[in-house]
Amino acid sequence: MLELALTHRSFSYEAGGIPTNERLEFLGDSVLGLIVTDELYKKFPDLDESRLSPLRSGVVNMRALAQIARDLKLGEHLRIGKGEEATNGRDKNSILADSLEALVGAIYLEHGYKKSSEIVLKWIGAAIELATSQGAGLDGKTALQELTALLNLPAPEYEITESGPDHDKSFVATAIVKNERFPIGNGKSKREAEQAAARIAHEVISSRGNKK
Repeated sequence: MLELALTHRSFSYEAGGIPTNERLEFLGDSVLGLIVTDELYKKFPDLDESRLSPLRSGVVNMRALAQIARDLKLGEHLRIGKGEEATNGRDKNSILADSLEALVGAIYLEHGYKKSSEIVLKWIGAAIELATSQGAGLDGKTALQELTALLNLPAPEYEITESGPDHDKSFVATAIVKNERFPIGNGKSKREAEQAAARIAHEVISSRGNKK
């Protein structure tokens, strides 16, 4: 099972199509997500879904998972093809993160959820603390501001439109980062709409971070 978890598709291709870790990765992704969600739910009882969701994305994104894999020296044990070997595949974020998820899937199949949770929480403790320091308890706009600064991106900008009569106005906000427009946020005030838009942008950028 461990050998399978460490077998990248590039190795399989060169070895005549032997099984790869992709099915274990698929399983491990869900197991990891559940473990992290469960931990954040318990750890932050005062945070609502709009804050828990980007926090989870900050913990399980590709960049964070790849760093955990590096800490475990997982790259040294991967079975990868010659092409990936020649291009430093053992240290690629995508390969490391996927392999870590596959390893979680293997642990889950061998030992069940409780043991998997114990092991994963040892690995991600520092990642949770880091994500927390980057905005778990902050309002959406502040969290997005800190995230963009961390990633060396321009400060967020917001566009606001309003509709409806004076006594029942609705507002729509769009967060813009480096000329990229993110899905809109809605609210009954400008501030509420901006906060909603910022949280959406934060979640999108956080979840994307590992793919770069």
